[in-house]
Amino acid sequence: MGRKKLKKKKKATGLTIYHYVACLVMAAVLAIFIHSFFPKYTATCANTLSCNEGPKLLVENDGYGIFNNKKVSAPKIDLTLEKYKSKVLGVNSKPNEKHIYVNLKTQTLYAYEGKNLFMKTFISSGKWFPTPTGEFTIWVKIRSTRMSGGSGDDYYDLPNVPYVMFFSNDKVPASAGFSLHGAYWHNNFGHPMSHGCVNMRTTDVAKLYEWATPISDGLTTHASGDNPGTKVTIYDGDSI
Repeated sequence: MGRKKLKKKKKATGLTIYHYVACLVMAAVLAIFIHSFFPKYTATCANTLSCNEGPKLLVENDGYGIFNNKKVSAPKIDLTLEKYKSKVLGVNSKPNEKHIYVNLKTQTLYAYEGKNLFMKTFISSGKWFPTPTGEFTIWVKIRSTRMSGGSGDDYYDLPNVPYVMFFSNDKVPASAGFSLHGAYWHNNFGHPMSHGCVNMRTTDVAKLYEWATPISDGLTTHASGDNPGTKVTIYDGDSI
């Protein structure tokens, strides 16, 4: 009787190990499936402040920023100098003729109006969190805001982020806070330096902000049916 019980016990133990190995294999297969099926998007929020409170106009000329554990001087913005006209660069073209392309591999942005190249410039995409890839649309433009997020060594808190163009699609919602915007806290364009957004030189992004739609009718402009946002394609490779 003792031997029979011992054999049964060994058999039960072997069955448990078999199931354990099978579960590991199934988990690995499921992980591969999820990784290949869903887009390369792991950051739930590009910047915590915008995600928690929503994008809003903020101008804070008396403060300083923090980036990479260092204080950085924030540019002063005088909103009294801002002027908005009924026409912007390329306004005579149809909205769907404007398209922004961001190549993450070469860290380069291209802005086209039809077949004509309006701008080509280096950018800085996500280093600490990935910049999402896909087809997006600019849904709101804000002249200046504050961005904050990260933790530890990659914590940042930056006032007066200039010329912000938030983009989204059905997989990366507006609440995720991804955008094209100016960056005054580094000059390492052509290399990843952000937490998911697309950083640009202030001189370049100012031109793009004026060129892209929705056509600015104030310091904050939301896209609409009558004033749609420019399409933004972000891809990781030599071709789309």
